[in-house]
Amino acid sequence: MKITLHQSVKLFVFLTQLMLVMIFAIACNNQTISSATKQDNRQKICTQNYNPNTDYFPEKITVDYAIGFNVEYRKNYKIVTVKNPWRNAKKGFQYILVQCGTPAPKGLSSSQIVTVPINSLVSLSTTHLPHLAKLGVVDKLTGVSDTKRVNTSEVVDKIKAGKVAEVGNNQNFNIEKILELNPDLVMTYGVGNPQIDSHPKLLEAGLKVGINAEYMEISPLGRAEWLKFTALFFNQENIAQERFSKIAQKYKNIASKTKSSKNLPTVFTGFNFKGTWYIPGCQSYVAKYLNDAGTNHVCIGNYSGSTPFSFEDVFQRAANSDYWLNVSQSWKKITDILAEDNRYSNFVAVKICNVYNNNARVNQNGGNDYWESGTSNPDVVLSDLIKIFHDAILTLIGGKI
Repeated sequence: MKITLHQSVKLFVFLTQLMLVMIFAIACNNQTISSATKQDNRQKICTQNYNPNTDYFPEKITVDYAIGFNVEYRKNYKIVTVKNPWRNAKKGFQYILVQCGTPAPKGLSSSQIVTVPINSLVSLSTTHLPHLAKLGVVDKLTGVSDTKRVNTSEVVDKIKAGKVAEVGNNQNFNIEKILELNPDLVMTYGVGNPQIDSHPKLLEAGLKVGINAEYMEISPLGRAEWLKFTALFFNQENIAQERFSKIAQKYKNIASKTKSSKNLPTVFTGFNFKGTWYIPGCQSYVAKYLNDAGTNHVCIGNYSGSTPFSFEDVFQRAANSDYWLNVSQSWKKITDILAEDNRYSNFVAVKICNVYNNNARVNQNGGNDYWESGTSNPDVVLSDLIKIFHDAILTLIGGKI
C-alpha cells in the first residue's frame, strides 16, 4: 500500500539499510593536540634525506569529471588550483603542497604553501567528512562546524568519544577555538560574500585554508571526484583514485541501463517559496541525475544554474508531470503540501501521490545525509532515482539498493 508522501523513499539509503544514527552533543574538552604530539607525528612522515632527483609523489591522480580543480606534480611539491571557487568568481586559489622534509619552491610566494601530508584538519562543511572516511584519515579530524548535524558514522563515533570540537559555521565560526586546535589545514567553502565567507578571517589569523568548491560542479561524478582534492593534502592519491574509479564505474553501469528505456516518465523538481520557484538549468547536476535516471524532466536553458519562475509558470510546464521530486524538507505528507498552498492539488503528481523527497536520512538535529554522504556516493543516489522511475530496471541490475 503506497503511503501518502514518499518521505521514506530512499533518495539516499545505503546498501545495508542502516538505521538513522542518533547523534548527541558531546562536550569537547582538551581538544588541542599538544605541540610535542604533533612534532612526533610529523617526524614519522617527513622525508629525512632530501634528494632533488627523487619523485616524492609516485602515486598520482587524474581528474576526469571535475572541472573546478586540477593538479600539477613536481618532484617534491604539487601545484593545486581551484579554478572556480564560487559563482562569478574573479579569480581562483592556488596551493603549493610541499612534501614534509623537503624545501619549498622559490617564486611562488603568492600561493599558500602547505606541508603535506597534513596531520590535522578542521572541516567547516559536512560534505567533506565522507572524504575522510573513504581515505581512512578520520583520526586527523579535530574540529567540525556543527557536531550535531554530522551523519558520517566514523565521524559520529569520534564526536561521541569527545575527540572533535565544534567550531561554528561560515557565518558564525569560533576563531579562538580553531586557533586553539591549531590544525594543519582548515577546509571550507566560499560563496563570494565577504560578510559570510570564513576564509578571509582564517587566513588573516595565520591559518592554512583550503577552499573546497565541489558544489560548483555540474555533474554528480564531478562533485564526487573532489575526494581526490582532499586526498592531495594527505598524500592519499592511490586510495582516492581507486575508490573514485569504483564509484564512477558503478554510476556509469547503472546509468547505461536506462538508455534503451522506451518509457521516459516526466518529472519536475523544487517548490514555490515566497512567490519564487527555481527550475534547474538543463546543464545542472540535477538535470544530469534525471537524464541518467531515464526521465523527461523540466529544465530551463543550456546552463548549470537555476532560474526563478512564478507558480503559474511552473504549473504551465509541469501540471501533467508524472513525478515531483525534492519538495520542502518540512513537508512530511500530502496534507502538509496542500496546507502550504491548495493550488498544489492541481498537479497530477500530487493527485496520484507520486511525490518524493530527499529526506529519508535526516538525523534528529536536522543534518540531511543526502547533502553529506550523498555527494560522495552518486551511484547510490542514482540507484534510488531509478528505483522510483524504473523499478523493473533496478530489479535487473541488482534489486536492492
